[in-house]
Amino acid sequence: MNIFFKIIIIIIISTIFNTEKLIALEKIKIGLLIPLSGQHKPTGELILKSVRLAINKIDNPNIEILPRDTMADPKITYEKAKQLGESGVKIIIGPIFNQNLIYLDELKNIIFLSLTNKTIKNPKNIISAGINAQSQLRAIINFQKLNKLKETIFLLPKSDYEDEIRKAIPQSNIKIKKLYIYNNDPTKLTKYIEKITKYPERKLDLKKEIEKLKNSNIANKDKKIAKLEKKDTIGKINFDSVIIADFDESLKSITTSLLYTDVSPKKIYFITLNQWFDNSLLKEKSTQPLYFPSIDKKNYEDFSKEYYSTYEEYPNQLSILSYDLVGLIYYLTYQNNFIIDEKLFIKKNKFKGKIGIFEIKENKISHILNFYKVEDNNFKKIF
Repeated sequence: MNIFFKIIIIIIISTIFNTEKLIALEKIKIGLLIPLSGQHKPTGELILKSVRLAINKIDNPNIEILPRDTMADPKITYEKAKQLGESGVKIIIGPIFNQNLIYLDELKNIIFLSLTNKTIKNPKNIISAGINAQSQLRAIINFQKLNKLKETIFLLPKSDYEDEIRKAIPQSNIKIKKLYIYNNDPTKLTKYIEKITKYPERKLDLKKEIEKLKNSNIANKDKKIAKLEKKDTIGKINFDSVIIADFDESLKSITTSLLYTDVSPKKIYFITLNQWFDNSLLKEKSTQPLYFPSIDKKNYEDFSKEYYSTYEEYPNQLSILSYDLVGLIYYLTYQNNFIIDEKLFIKKNKFKGKIGIFEIKENKISHILNFYKVEDNNFKKIF
């Protein structure tokens, strides 16, 4: 080979190597928009500690976290985000609350990884990183297939996340027999559940069957009558599973109403959304088994132990999410030659974090979730 061409090739290789090295040595600046004062200060502090824990784990001096106090105010959130952008920050973890996103579409050169799980009407530069409705329904679909569930009804409360669920149902292609929208008002709830489960009709059918036996001459009719009198209703329930998109006491009100109308989790699958391993569910023996999608429980427990050993307090759910987002940003920028640009979340990709597997595509994040059941004072993993 001509010596001239050899020299040119050496220069090109050397230039590429030195350029990549210079890029790698540049600081990866990650903004962090969280409330560090006011009502939501404790939440913000838990997240800040979690992010610092992630930085220590990655152990790369080129990552720089720039936390800013939003005071959970949308205007202050915008001002702090703008200041971060002016200082060279191109990607920000936060804000936490959906209502604080409203002005951020003006900062088009910044990518925001919001901790919210809401996806509707968000600005284009906002990527919702929370456990969204579509991810949860996808996990429920896998559970339906596993148990050959063909007649699932869906109970959805009138709430601030109603639109999210309504949108996620067709997007996820989940098969449901019927969607019911209910009011959580206790004075109306039980009557509505009675209507859904056809409780009055089934109760009347039982009464008619007992009367029929009383007027018959069949053998052992007294035994059969005694057996029927121990029941509340007879007749087939016209669904094999119920998805209850509710939480906390409202969820318990629904399951209690179902039990009252003689719909038992021993016969009908009771399925709900991500409950984050709420220990109060373990006490509700009568509504077990109860099924729900969620993150990797063992990882969550291991993270909680590590967090506690470092800070002597336990994290919340947003802590583990923010921890993973630091790792996700580092992983994606590493794959993108340490360049943060609009392409970062476009390409189809996967990242395994503490929560589980993140799926990235076309500026969206979804999660591959596990599935659990509450039974025998335990959260048991199904898949």
